This record gives sequence, structure tokens and C-alpha cells, in this order.
Amino acid sequence: MQAQKFAIINGDDFGFSHGVNQAIIKAHKEGVLTSTSLMVTGEAFDKAVDLAQAHPTLGVGLHLVLVCGRAALPPSQIPHLVDDTGNFPYSPETSGLRYQFNRSTHEELQREIRAQLEKFRSTGLRLSHVDGHLHMHMHPLVLRILVELADEFGIRVIRLPHEELGMNLRLERRNLLTKLVWAAVFGGLRRYGEGLLKSKGIGFAERVYGLLQTGSVTEEYLLGLIPQIQANLVEIYSHPAIVIAGEPLNGPSGAGEAELAATLSGQVGKMLTVKGFELTNFDQLLRNTLNRVG
Repeated sequence: MQAQKFAIINGDDFGFSHGVNQAIIKAHKEGVLTSTSLMVTGEAFDKAVDLAQAHPTLGVGLHLVLVCGRAALPPSQIPHLVDDTGNFPYSPETSGLRYQFNRSTHEELQREIRAQLEKFRSTGLRLSHVDGHLHMHMHPLVLRILVELADEFGIRVIRLPHEELGMNLRLERRNLLTKLVWAAVFGGLRRYGEGLLKSKGIGFAERVYGLLQTGSVTEEYLLGLIPQIQANLVEIYSHPAIVIAGEPLNGPSGAGEAELAATLSGQVGKMLTVKGFELTNFDQLLRNTLNRVG
């Protein structure tokens, strides 16, 4: 008997801007998007919560912000993490090294991560999963803190990026050096994360696509990718957006619109169906599993 196959199509950066919010809801209502990750410190956070509550079939997780964004706590409580305006550094490399080697950041990180989880909990939304802005949640220190807080905050799934470099390069060879470096770095982080999450009973998808194709998860890419996927539980994430005058972009110019178009594509939806994937989100998947067990 062939195993059942599930696909979770996630939109990151929910709450970043009204344009991102609108794109995610449009992709959920009219396309294949089933899940999103909420930035609790985003400029359009309040509206994002209202939209999520109005669309209960949309799974909502936490998009943890520890780089290139605002903190939940005031600078006085986390002086080694943010500047005087409460913003984290832009560079994930700089932030990652600081978190690893500056012990003053460790207690502050735990404090800030807890604050973002508490702000998510205050919305009343069910926590579908946790991932991170620019994947800073994959930092071993950050991941350990999330695992320590998992029982308290009901963290059941954490994203661990995992995709085949060779497959990606066959589909698109642009940004070759970056892809090679990221595949090596995140491959090691994935192996560490798998062991840690398994030991604590926290779930993760078998394959997660989007990292090596950042800013270019287009219709063409998805139509090339989906037929080659050899996994039964898959997450594909992107950053759909609608441009609104005066709002910042959450990616390269034009990327958000192209990725929105991909999630709205009838061809992509048909390809997922033809290849046997059932669209779902982590919350639905876990509920169904519990119902079957019960």
C-alpha cells in the first residue's frame, strides 16, 4: 500500500506589512497556500492576527525574529542583542557569531525568545509550528532554547530546512556559490537539529524546500520541483507579497509578486494533485493523527 503524501505550502513573514498579509490571505483563499509564519514584532502584526482569526483553516506558526527586524523586548532588557532603537543587526553571520561566542547574549536570547512566544500565545491562535527569520532559529543555541520551552508553549513542530542540492542545481544554477555554502552549513545544522528534536519528540518535515531558491520560488521552479520530490511529508515555503506604495519590501524587487503568482497557479495545484500530495498544514496533520490514535 502506497504511503499517504502531504504537502504544506507556507508563506513566511506574515505581519511584516499589509502587502504581505494580503498576499498570504489571497494565496490561501485562491491558491495552494495552507500555512503561514507570523512575525509578532512586524509592523502589520495586529492586522495579521485579525486575518488569521477570520481564516481558521490557515495554519499559523511563529516566525521567530532574532536578526534583521525588531525585538519584542525593550533595548534595556536585551542590550547585547539590539541597538538603541530595538532593532537586531542586519547580518545573520554577525548575529550568529555573537550568539555563539558572547555569553552575555545567552540569557538575553532566552528572554527575547520567551517574549515572542508569549506574544504569539496572547493572540489566542493555535501554534502550528516555529521557524525563524533568515533561519536564525537553526542556530544551535537558539534551537536548544526553543526545545527547552517546547512543553511550556506547545511547540510541536520546528522547521529544519532540507533539500537536495543536485536537484536544485538541475532546476536552476544561479547563485551557485551561495547554494554550495548554504547546502553545507544548513546540512550540518539539520543533522544537529534532527537529533535534538527526535530526542524531545518534536516533529519536523521530511523535506523542506525554499532555502536554496530564496527569492525565486516561482511557478516554473515548482513545476520542475514537485515531480521530483521523493518524500511523504514536505514543506515548501516562500515569501508572497503584494507591493503597496510606502511599505518596505520583504525580498528582492518583484520576488514577492512572482512567488504569490506561483502559489496562485492552477498548474501548481494540479501538479500537486497529480503527484498524490494532499494539501494540509502542521496543525491539521497533528489533529488528524491524534484523532486516529484516540
